[in-house]
Amino acid sequence: MSGCAMKCSHSARTDVGRHRDHNEDDYGLGEGAHIEKHGQLFVVCDGMGGHEAGEVASRLAVANILSSYYDNEDEDRALALSVAFDTANTVIFNEGNQGGISMGTTGVAAVLYRDECVVANVGDSRAYLIRRGAIRQITRDHSLVNEQIAAGMITAADAENMLFKHVITRALGHQPDVRVDLFRFALLPTDIIVLTSDGLINHVNDDEILAILHEDSLVDGVDHLVDLANARGGSDNITVLVVRVDALEGTAPLPIPVDAMPVMMSEYNGQRVASTHNTSSMRLMISPQISWQGAGLSLALLMLLLVVIALGILGVWPFASAT
Repeated sequence: MSGCAMKCSHSARTDVGRHRDHNEDDYGLGEGAHIEKHGQLFVVCDGMGGHEAGEVASRLAVANILSSYYDNEDEDRALALSVAFDTANTVIFNEGNQGGISMGTTGVAAVLYRDECVVANVGDSRAYLIRRGAIRQITRDHSLVNEQIAAGMITAADAENMLFKHVITRALGHQPDVRVDLFRFALLPTDIIVLTSDGLINHVNDDEILAILHEDSLVDGVDHLVDLANARGGSDNITVLVVRVDALEGTAPLPIPVDAMPVMMSEYNGQRVASTHNTSSMRLMISPQISWQGAGLSLALLMLLLVVIALGILGVWPFASAT
C-alpha cells in the first residue's frame, strides 16, 4: 500500500513584513514521484542570525529536511522525519562553524501519509489542525515564556507583555545536537493543517486564523492572513502554509472533535525516540550570537537584568559612585 491515494490541496506564501529588509523565513514541500511512496511533506522554517546567517540557515533546513526525508527508506516515517531534522541540524551547525557565524532556525514540518499526519517541531514556529469549525495548536512552543507558563510561573496573559517573549529554547543548527518534538494523529477529510512562523502569530490569534480559513479559499485565506499580519504591524517575516485533506486512502474513521482527538507525542533525541521530556539542558537563545546553557542560570541572569532595569527606571543606580 502506498500513500498516493490520499489527496490534498495546499497554498503557501512568505512575506518580508513591514520592518525587515530581508526575509529569513523559508518553506518547501515534497514534489515528484517519491511522494507516492513516502507521503507529502511540508516544511516551514524561520531563520535567525541576520542576513548572512538566518537566510542560509532556513534555506539549508528546508532543503535538507526534504532531501533526507525522501532519501530515507525506513518504514517508520515518523523516525524518517526525525532523522531529517537531525540531519538538517548537523548541516547548519557545521556551516556556521566553518564560516565563524552563529546561525540557527526554527523548523516545523508535517507529513501526510497513509491517512495520518506526523508533525515535527523545533522552536516556536507552529502547526495547527482545523477540523469541523474548531482549531487546535498541535505543536508546543520551545520558548522561555512557554516553559514558564508550563511551570506555573506566569499566565498566558502575563506572557503577552513579557520583555523576553521571543526567546526560544531550541533551534536547528545552534548546537551539535537537537531534541525534536513529534506529534502523530489520524486525519479526516476536510482537515486543514496550518504551518506558520511567528510573524503571523505575533499579530493574528487562533480564532482569527480559524475564521479566515473557514470563510476563504486556501489561496485567499493565506493571502488574507499575511495581509492582516502586515496591516497590524508586520513586525517580522511572515510565512503561512496551509494544507487541506481532500480524500483519504482508506475508510474515514469516526469523526472525533479536534479538542478530543488523541495525539501521540514523543521526542527524538539523536539516536532514539522517547515519550519523556528532559528540560534540564534547555538552551536559551537571546540572540543569534548568545546561547546560555542551563535554565536555572539563565533565569537568574534574566531576573538580575530586570532588577537592574527597574532600579534604573527608579533612578537608583547601585553601582554609581558617591558624589
